[in-house]
Amino acid sequence: MEAQVLAALHQAPGAATAAWVQDHLGGDLAYTTVMTILSRLHAKKAVTRERAGRSYVWTPAADEAGLAALRMRRVLDSESDRDAVLASFVSALSAQDEQLLRTLLERATGEDPGHDATGPGPDRPPHGD
Repeated sequence: MEAQVLAALHQAPGAATAAWVQDHLGGDLAYTTVMTILSRLHAKKAVTRERAGRSYVWTPAADEAGLAALRMRRVLDSESDRDAVLASFVSALSAQDEQLLRTLLERATGEDPGHDATGPGPDRPPHGD
C-alpha cells in the first residue's frame, strides 16, 4: 500500500492532501488508513509534509530513483553482515551494471577513471618516483 500511495503522490500536480490521495486511489482505502500510511512514510523520510490549515499536504521526498535508493539503504542497514550483503549484490550484477557502478563510484570519489586508486593520477606521481 505504501508503494501505491507514493505512486499517487508522484502523479499529483503538487503537494496533495490525504483526501486527494484517497480519491486518486479509487476511494477503496479508508481516510484513516491513508493517513496512517502517509504518517509511516513520513517517519521513513519517504515523504514530507507541510501544514495547510488544520491538516497537512504531502509531497514525495525524492523522485522514484531516490526512493528506490532509500529502500536499498534501509535493507542494507537492517542486515548484520553488510560486507556479505554488498558482496552478494555486486556479484549478481550484469557486466553492464557493474561497469555503471564502477563509473558512478569513480565520479563520487573524484578518481580519474583511467587510473586505479594507487596508480599515477593528477595528484600522484608515477610509481617509483
